[in-house]
Amino acid sequence: MTLAQWQAAGLDFDYRGHRIFYRREGRGTPLLLIHGFPTASWDWYRIWDALTARFDVIAPDMIGFGFSAKPPDYPYSLLDQATLIESLLAELGVERYHLVAHDYGDSVAQELLARQVVDQIDDRVDGDAAARIETCCLLNGGIIPGSHRPLLVQKLLMSPVGFLIGRLVNKGTLRRSFDDIFGADTRPTEQELDDFWALIEYNGGRRVFHRLIRYMRERKEQEARWVGVLRRPGVPLRLVNGPEDPISGGHVVTAFRELVPRADVVELAGIGHYPQVEAPQRVSAAILEQIDAAAVR
Repeated sequence: MTLAQWQAAGLDFDYRGHRIFYRREGRGTPLLLIHGFPTASWDWYRIWDALTARFDVIAPDMIGFGFSAKPPDYPYSLLDQATLIESLLAELGVERYHLVAHDYGDSVAQELLARQVVDQIDDRVDGDAAARIETCCLLNGGIIPGSHRPLLVQKLLMSPVGFLIGRLVNKGTLRRSFDDIFGADTRPTEQELDDFWALIEYNGGRRVFHRLIRYMRERKEQEARWVGVLRRPGVPLRLVNGPEDPISGGHVVTAFRELVPRADVVELAGIGHYPQVEAPQRVSAAILEQIDAAAVR
């Protein structure tokens, strides 16, 4: 499937007056995929067929990303992205679902878990009961803020001149960053880079980079809540990790194992920050294995 075909097969819904793009395909129990920064739901295209063969797969582009709206003055936050996800699931009539997330999406997933396990509130979305998470699988991401090691460009985007840095970022910047964070033998092709960059540039995406990057500060603000839910997630929790990732690789696995007794971890040797792109067969197998194991408990 090409990126153009992915877009053409998409659907959209309204969130607070903004158009949100999402893909939905397959049958069975709903399976929600939440992408990372700075890309979009297209990140899942290499494992899409394996998952849609068994599940009703839902993959949105969160606000500010991909083919969704990118309003320049929007107060982007991870908490709001979690509410967006809840709103989408409510609109689709989803009551229970499996959850897979990556990078920025990991923090959104942690907030969704916290709302389910810590808050135990069932009427947040327009009076309807919030959908219940059955299992949660997290891919490389800053799930423990103290172990997160952002790239220089991310730090610059967080600085007072971040709005200028966002305008200067280009495909070359993306290539250099991805060369650093992918595995040495699994770096993206030129076509994949073109697709990733097209998603970033779509609808003026660079102008909101400095607003989206605030998630790093928000992770620290919510650290007690989001790290706490990792200890007691209330559902089967698995970490699938590419240890070659300098941002959130093997060092995050070490921190996670120290934090979570009997942690369920799948390490993918030679893989970096985008496991679902770099090792799609191993990632889809790890996701399906976790869900199948939970079903027989």
